[in-house]
Amino acid sequence: MGPRFSFHAAFVNPLTCRYGSKMHIHDLITDSATLANLCARLSQADFVCVDTEFMRENTFWPELCLIQIADENEAAAIDPMAAGLNMKPLLDLLVDNEDVLKVFHAGGQDLEIVYNLTGKTPHPLFDTQVAAMALGQGEQIGYSNLVDSYLGIVVDKGARFTDWSRRPLDARQIEYAIGDVTHLAKIFPKMLNRLRKTGRGEWLDQEMERIGDPANYANDPEEAWKRIRIAGRKPDVLGRLKALARWRELEAQGKDLPRGRIVKDETIADIAGHPPRKQSDLAKVRGLSATWAGNDIGGRLMAALDAAVPMSADEMPARDDRKPGLGKDGALVADLLKLLLKIRAKEIDVASRLLARSEDLEALAAGQREGLSILQGWRFEQFGRDALDLVEGRLAFAVVNGKLKMTRTEDAA
Repeated sequence: MGPRFSFHAAFVNPLTCRYGSKMHIHDLITDSATLANLCARLSQADFVCVDTEFMRENTFWPELCLIQIADENEAAAIDPMAAGLNMKPLLDLLVDNEDVLKVFHAGGQDLEIVYNLTGKTPHPLFDTQVAAMALGQGEQIGYSNLVDSYLGIVVDKGARFTDWSRRPLDARQIEYAIGDVTHLAKIFPKMLNRLRKTGRGEWLDQEMERIGDPANYANDPEEAWKRIRIAGRKPDVLGRLKALARWRELEAQGKDLPRGRIVKDETIADIAGHPPRKQSDLAKVRGLSATWAGNDIGGRLMAALDAAVPMSADEMPARDDRKPGLGKDGALVADLLKLLLKIRAKEIDVASRLLARSEDLEALAAGQREGLSILQGWRFEQFGRDALDLVEGRLAFAVVNGKLKMTRTEDAA
């Protein structure tokens, strides 16, 4: 099943970008009527640029403090902390209006916030950081560098690390925040033109769908153990790790505290590997307060340990985080594929991560042929065909006049 929105089609039949007139900047929006009127106008736009300011140093859930939005004609900052503000028109625009393209820069955390509020992610979606990868501007170009590259403007970062939750916000904070979307509204049409000229719009379809997948932003307590590094692969230890990570995730969510404020990762891993026999033994665990030996949270930790079961075989992580069957020779082949990737990315001026990911290269080296993105579509044409030829012996590296070149084995013969 293909993507619901094709950037290739958008570039063949380009969005109407009329940017050029002076943009109207609204005062900070704090009332529902003004927000509803703004969203009604923006729902007729071809695209809107979106950014957020939030705090999460002391909470589990990011605390949304400000939302900035702009099309080619107007821009506004919206105060989600304003008493009685009805955010539904804005959220409907972001997640339910399929006619308006939502433009972000490195929007992962912004998408997480929208998902937490709605259970959905903005769609259709365009991320300028990802688009820059297709235009040869590096793996993860920062927003400031992007603005400088396209507009020749040096972004003032002075307000970046202010406390966005404090009220009232001052004029400098609001100006800084709105600048994020007004600059983006100028950059986006320029990126469209570059992508149209290079014919690389199709390259973005799969990547935009991937980062917009709601599953990326769901906090599933059953999967929390995968974030914690631990030595060894014993099923009983991993079973305890899973149970403890699930328990901590629920505690952190319920108290709205960062995971590390409940128990740090290394302490979770230590307890999983060397479980205490009884609650009083928690007083001896490094990283826990002695009070855990008799308090309620210590009791809940011990209950989680008591309920733990060894991890099933089908859930066990792959050894060394590699695809099964890679082996030592396969690892060497994967290294050659990574070298080929580096060469090809440089030749066509594209970020290597957009062409292929390490896990796909390792799977190809291990003999897998089905379900790999590098063997499909534009990736196959640009890289996958040569990668397959290298693995199957039809392509080789050669040094010619001191330079590394690719040689077809039939040509050499």
